[in-house]
Amino acid sequence: MEKSVVLALGFVSFILVGFIVEGGEVSYDGRSLIIHGHRKLLFSASIHYPRSTPEMWAELIAKAKEGGIDVIQTYVFWNLHEPVKGQYDFSGRADIVRFIKEIQAQGLYASLRIGPFIEAEWNYGGLPFWLHDVPGIVYRCDNEPFKMHMQNFTTMIVNMMKSESLYASQGGPIILSQIENEYQLVEDAFHEKGPPYVKWAAQMAVELRTGVPWMMCKQYDAPDPLINTCNGMKCGESFPGPNSPKKPWLWTENWTSQYQAYGADPNTRSPQDIAFQAALFVARNGTFVNYYMYHGGTNFGRTTSAFTTTSYYDDAPLDEYGFIRQPKWGHLKQLNGAIKSCSSPILFGTQSTLSLGAKQMGYIYRRNSGECAAFLVNRDDTKTVVVRFRNSSYQLSPNSVSILPDCKNVAFNTAKINVKNNKRSVTTSKKFNEPGMWEEFRDVVPRFAETSIRSKTLLEHMNTTKDKSDYLWYTFSYQHASSNSKAVLRVQSAGHVLHAFVNGVLVGSAHGNHNRPNFRLENTIPLNKGSNNISLLSVTVGLRDSGAYLESRAAGLRRVKIHDIQKLRDFTNYRWGYQVGLIGEKLQIYMDQSSSKVQWTKLSSSRNPLTWYKTRFDAPADNLSLGLNLGSMGKGEVWVNGQSIGRYWASFLTSQGSPYQTWYHVPGSFLKPKDNLLVILEEQNGSPLGISLDIISTVSEN
Repeated sequence: MEKSVVLALGFVSFILVGFIVEGGEVSYDGRSLIIHGHRKLLFSASIHYPRSTPEMWAELIAKAKEGGIDVIQTYVFWNLHEPVKGQYDFSGRADIVRFIKEIQAQGLYASLRIGPFIEAEWNYGGLPFWLHDVPGIVYRCDNEPFKMHMQNFTTMIVNMMKSESLYASQGGPIILSQIENEYQLVEDAFHEKGPPYVKWAAQMAVELRTGVPWMMCKQYDAPDPLINTCNGMKCGESFPGPNSPKKPWLWTENWTSQYQAYGADPNTRSPQDIAFQAALFVARNGTFVNYYMYHGGTNFGRTTSAFTTTSYYDDAPLDEYGFIRQPKWGHLKQLNGAIKSCSSPILFGTQSTLSLGAKQMGYIYRRNSGECAAFLVNRDDTKTVVVRFRNSSYQLSPNSVSILPDCKNVAFNTAKINVKNNKRSVTTSKKFNEPGMWEEFRDVVPRFAETSIRSKTLLEHMNTTKDKSDYLWYTFSYQHASSNSKAVLRVQSAGHVLHAFVNGVLVGSAHGNHNRPNFRLENTIPLNKGSNNISLLSVTVGLRDSGAYLESRAAGLRRVKIHDIQKLRDFTNYRWGYQVGLIGEKLQIYMDQSSSKVQWTKLSSSRNPLTWYKTRFDAPADNLSLGLNLGSMGKGEVWVNGQSIGRYWASFLTSQGSPYQTWYHVPGSFLKPKDNLLVILEEQNGSPLGISLDIISTVSEN
């Protein structure tokens, strides 16, 4: 058994195999994290504070604790906290201190993944867009401008945690911190600028002296004393172990499902597979498993990354609304409990392995005291096998692990579900199906002469909008010699969506998808004799969240041509006018006070693109979970009492012909008892008369 020394006073350095581990109350050895002098076998749950509301946090954490969770893990969202350079926001859903203190109040630990690049299917990977305009910047490499801003933000977060005494070395709940995120996936792209950045980031983090260990996920060359960790679905099989025998095996992301992206088929993950990989990871020496996500939540506002749905990891053990999802939650609770019953031999015993067949293996942990725990593994995914272990026979289901806390009796098998299923129930609370309930405002399609931003070429979308809006108008005026109803408009775009208008009339739309954001639009258009106004609305659906050289990525129009009877004309380099955003956005007509700034009219019988719809409603009497059914709409964004509940895109269908998402979470804290304002921006021609406010609940299945 490995021995470790733990000193508990102040910030102390521990010498382990030639390198220094910063720690006060928290250190580690080759077996586990050591907290307050004790080795720990820990199960962790990812719950992201901005993807729910402060009013939900206590219940989410309590349900995780009930599910056998010891640690709550969260990213820190840089662009949420510093949307404008030097201007910080830690209020409401951004109140990370309140979130960490709620974790502490319920007796759990916290794992803080500062990043500050996080990916996380979050807009721009968590980077604030103002970084884009810093002279000479190249993100995430040995680049002085980026390192300066990254260090400034990381230091501010660490100092904030210290000032609130939230690190375990100060008596707080934070036992782990993370710097960077899955950097090894892009490191080679930066050539000689990659490896020095890794070393710098590690040194910068350690010098902040938090008193708890730092980690890097998916970074096999993580410099000492940082711990390299595993992310993915199959770390039980694929993780080769940390890069030093003196570091513990940590799994930072055991994916409980997958996030949903437009253009990708829906993908769920069975509780049996999650449990199999987790048990195998522990059997092989793991002592920390984090479920990502345990509660996915909601991407409110414009926080999703490119082509990601507003609902995030709804198939997690706690669904988007915070309900327990069975059997996933219950199966993992039983797994956690069974493994915890093996804690003593796992943490303090000696591991040995035993071949039980061609694809069967036994992992045994024994203490000198005689305590023994065993994991009997069947990696054959096609058949059940019977194995002999210690003169007894054990039946192992395909792809399963049987856990024997006493090396004799099976306490749990990962393939056997002993939990009743439940399912989501939807009950309509209010229908908005009467035309008299609604008012509308049609946004204005700008003409070239009305624009103030001008260029002789096509501007890149993101650099023009600065991510202040999804919308960028590209306009030009075109003199045509005769009327022509057979001209063809051809547009190439780097993404994501395009609505084309000729003389104020929609003539076509096109879009890309998650795997291929670039696309082409080709539509026949009518042209008047004389002047024609071409107005092309480019739309982003979140910004990309991953990959090297994010600062140089492009969106928006790349080439525009019109082919009529006479000739093909290329307008790529031409006199262009631009408008950032929509009129309704600029006037903030989704806010109660600002709504009166425009002239709303009665709902018309026709459905027109770029129309804002407004209605009011009373909340249900009880404190219920609510979802807005937007299945009758096309694409746009929704606000309740001025707070955006996210983008919707009901017209983008899966390969099975259904919307990727139909119900959109309306948190109870967004509502008043009476007279709630609902405003919807519809880009296409969806009908608000099909919208309903529904009560979301769960019911047990037999």
